[in-house]
Amino acid sequence: MHAATITDGSVAVAEHDDPVPGHGEVLVRVRAAGLNGADILQRKGHYPAPPGSPADIPGLELAGEVAGLGPGTTRFAEGDRVMAIVGGGGQGELAVVHERQLMPVPENVAFPAAGGVPEVFTTAYDALFTQCGLAAGERLLVHGAAGGVGTAAVQLGASAGAHVTATVRREEARAQVEALGAHAVIDPEGFADAGPFDVVLELVGAPNMPENLNAIGTGGRIVVIGVGAGAKAEVNLLALMGKRASLRASTLRARPLEEKAATARAIEKHVLPLLASGALSVPVARTFPLAEVHDAYEAFVAGGKVGKIILEL
Repeated sequence: MHAATITDGSVAVAEHDDPVPGHGEVLVRVRAAGLNGADILQRKGHYPAPPGSPADIPGLELAGEVAGLGPGTTRFAEGDRVMAIVGGGGQGELAVVHERQLMPVPENVAFPAAGGVPEVFTTAYDALFTQCGLAAGERLLVHGAAGGVGTAAVQLGASAGAHVTATVRREEARAQVEALGAHAVIDPEGFADAGPFDVVLELVGAPNMPENLNAIGTGGRIVVIGVGAGAKAEVNLLALMGKRASLRASTLRARPLEEKAATARAIEKHVLPLLASGALSVPVARTFPLAEVHDAYEAFVAGGKVGKIILEL
């Protein structure tokens, strides 16, 4: 098979042996794979794949068709449309995924959009609801809301009945984010003035932390799932204590199978029906064929997009 391949800090297409599914695993013929910030970090050598995942084939999310079944698989049949988060290897023509990590693709969702569902909607749902318990009527602040996880979080928050404020630096992108359900889309400068907030979803990183503590309300929750602008920040513990607030953080990639399976079941129950009904959508900024994977990565790094960049295979 052909796959995006990282070598010495660059990414290009190379040929690999076809993977073979083991017990409980499914062979997926990949039709679309979303790009994420973790792929950019892996290309730089800063975010290696976890054990058991291809070390040099990037890609944390994929959508495609079941092409083969390993021993003991029961959930899917050959030809089924599926999607999943994977530890790596999503940006190849074939990928092996444990059946418990797979989810069905709703009939009305085309493959390019489906390739951008698993990572961002799972990350956003896990952070907002599993970790922070976001409830109807609460005030949610989403930083970096024009990206993949940001656009997912805005929609999920609004669909749950929260009041959503989104920070977007580029003025020309704000109308698109507002159209996804944000009640207010503001410049990041002075965002604390729009508070207080019950939940703050931090997708930018360290520079926002001091003001996040000013913006959070009593009993509020801050969850960090992105540090592209920096990973080290000074935290005023007295401010955290005074507001009885909590600070959390997480990643998905290195979680064990049991935890990844639990997130997949949560998405199947709470998110896929909304995608199937059209209440949620995947904004696809651009698509690239696999042969142009280098250009896709450069487009991701250049920024200036709303939503996802997708590789089509």
